[in-house]
Amino acid sequence: MLKGIKIIDFTNYIPGPFATLRLAELGAEIIKVEAPNGDPARHSGGGLVFTAHNRGKKSISLNLKQEEGRGIALELIQKADAVIESFRPGVMDKLGLGYDAARSINPTIIYCSITGYGNSGKMAGLGSHDLNYMSVSGALFQLTDGSGRPVHPTQTFADYIGGLAASERILAGLVGRGITGEGSYHCISIADSMTSLMTNHVLIEKEMGYPNGVYTLNGTVVSYGLYETKDGKYVSLAALEPKFWRNFCLAIGRDEWLTAQYSKPKQDNPIYVELVDLFKRKSQSEWASFGLDVDCCLTPVLKTGQLADHPLFKEKGLITPDGQVKMHGDLNREPCSPPAGIGEQTKEILQEFLAVTDEQILDWQEKGIIK
Repeated sequence: MLKGIKIIDFTNYIPGPFATLRLAELGAEIIKVEAPNGDPARHSGGGLVFTAHNRGKKSISLNLKQEEGRGIALELIQKADAVIESFRPGVMDKLGLGYDAARSINPTIIYCSITGYGNSGKMAGLGSHDLNYMSVSGALFQLTDGSGRPVHPTQTFADYIGGLAASERILAGLVGRGITGEGSYHCISIADSMTSLMTNHVLIEKEMGYPNGVYTLNGTVVSYGLYETKDGKYVSLAALEPKFWRNFCLAIGRDEWLTAQYSKPKQDNPIYVELVDLFKRKSQSEWASFGLDVDCCLTPVLKTGQLADHPLFKEKGLITPDGQVKMHGDLNREPCSPPAGIGEQTKEILQEFLAVTDEQILDWQEKGIIK
């Protein structure tokens, strides 16, 4: 779908690379611009953080601290459809690579900046990470233990939501350009993107005074909750609609439970006590098979290592043998190329985009402008 679209990617770590990974799997050509030492993600988590998010991209290594390196970057931007960057606000402008500079040489460019808090206001210049965006957005307080203490998540939700928002805006910019012929600038705030998930919560608290969103979705009814299985694992039951609860009750031969769908999961509720006991009689895999046979919104709470073997993902090949996760399970296309080494395609990109000679490339290498 995006074949022929060229995107210059100045991002590091997770949000930006995740955004361009999604676009790469849609067919866009991603030119990843890296410093001589590469994306810092190459050196974190044994390099696996980089490997997970950078397949299907080409890498060019440029020293943006040198004028000639910045000049090469501008020439790449001139030939591109979109630019994405994730420096702090103002850094790209100081380098002469900001939106105004890009627009002056390429009026139809789609330019996307990923920031923590936007490019204006008291917090715009502050450094932060996923946990900060989770906490300030109100999303983290929705993940609490029995005492009300926030639980430290082991998934960087904000990084990925920010990446999704960035890819969405780039696509919107490309659509808009197709209609108007004009380029556009987009500033993504990761904190804002996370806060957009709080739509139910903010309105419900304002109107009803309840801070945790939709009441029946918060473990307050027996038909919508998490249950431990015989082998110490868990399943999720989400039979919120009467038809699903009916299917569940009839399948287990407990039609007397039909009227207890919205009863509370408390020890003084005999139906809840019996339900807890019921789930502990079978293993997670047995209940997973039950959920495949009976349309009652019952699924296993899978651990990371179980994903590849689950029928949903196994049928689609969503988890590849080398441990990669495809971004678009409905698309049947050739696997993306493995992540490139630092500057692996530098010569190829320079010759394709800028038609430079081998002599010029050698000269730039000797000057430390490219790697």
